[in-house]
Amino acid sequence: MELALKDIRRHLGKFLATILGVAMLLAIVLVMNGIYQGNIQDGVWLIDHTRADLWVVERGRGGPFNEASRIPLDSVKSVAATPGVARASPLLLYTAQRPIHGREQQFTVIGYDILAGAGGPARLLQGRAIVAPHYEMVADRKLGLRLGERVPLGQDRYEVVGIAAGAVDSGGNPLVYLALPDAQKLQFEQDPRALAAAAAANLQRLARAGIGGEQAERLLPLLAAGASSINTVLVTLAPGADGAAVARHLRDWLYVNVYTSGEERALMLEGKLARMSAVLGLFRSLLLLVSIVIIALIVYVLTIEKIRSIATLKLIGAPNALIVRLIMTQSMLLTLASFALAYGLRELIAPGFPRTLAFVPQETALTFAVMVAGGVAASLMAVWHALRTPAQLALGG
Repeated sequence: MELALKDIRRHLGKFLATILGVAMLLAIVLVMNGIYQGNIQDGVWLIDHTRADLWVVERGRGGPFNEASRIPLDSVKSVAATPGVARASPLLLYTAQRPIHGREQQFTVIGYDILAGAGGPARLLQGRAIVAPHYEMVADRKLGLRLGERVPLGQDRYEVVGIAAGAVDSGGNPLVYLALPDAQKLQFEQDPRALAAAAAANLQRLARAGIGGEQAERLLPLLAAGASSINTVLVTLAPGADGAAVARHLRDWLYVNVYTSGEERALMLEGKLARMSAVLGLFRSLLLLVSIVIIALIVYVLTIEKIRSIATLKLIGAPNALIVRLIMTQSMLLTLASFALAYGLRELIAPGFPRTLAFVPQETALTFAVMVAGGVAASLMAVWHALRTPAQLALGG
């Protein structure tokens, strides 16, 4: 140990620079671990934090997250009347991109029934949930909005009454909660000039069909795009109700698809999140492998640089155990110091990172164990070379 420390002190600058370089690479590995788990956490956040026993979506669809799902708003009444259903709540969700604070920002709008409450904000950092039927909103803090601020969306302005924490969609975009009528209006709202042009075109179509005057005016709203559809109905089961039986009844009588929260989670993990998780998993595995190879090469090069010193130790009769301990100690010091510095860098990076970083202690421990094993393997390669070094090399032989 003392011999290894003396050698490190002789080449302190090089050793510290090596630790810094390896630590930066290991920090990327640790951050990639966080990105991998954060991608999964973001993907299922809305499912986990929506208080629903069953999700009713359009027949033949894997919605509402993996695939678009549209069902009539009136279907909420039919679902609520199903035996075993305590409460049925409509939910509308879609991605929007609007200028906020002078910058284009993407977010997902969640429109929910503010009286039923299901699907509303789950974790408020400041303020309260929506209570007014119109022009109130709750936004995730990632949007940078302040409590009480009035935000223009479409042709209306919405007051921020609550700030949520960690409310994101599967892409990591912040959520904006609106009352269902407001969310529907915002989704289907068109520019007045576009509406006038569409109305004129519809009047021409009616005129070609021989319909005009007051009759055409009465039929005109029927040709306009409606805003009465939703994406899913959230079901809360009555106490003691059989979820499987309720789901079967809904499928048979209302001709819809029904999923439990667990099934929705599985759909996300096996569908929308599967490819991204595979890519992130591959990248972190490659980075970990590259880190081990680099440590092995560094330890080997450090051993080669002092090969004549090792030969001198052999010449004066130093036991092989001393040489092995010298190389192993330096390798372990390099690996442990690099990992400790990488861990510190990870903690500095995490607060300002644009995506959710979810660090699992078991995963960090596994990464540490793999790096230590890599450091030991690197040491053994260097030890093998050092033990084969002839003592004559110290004399120039």
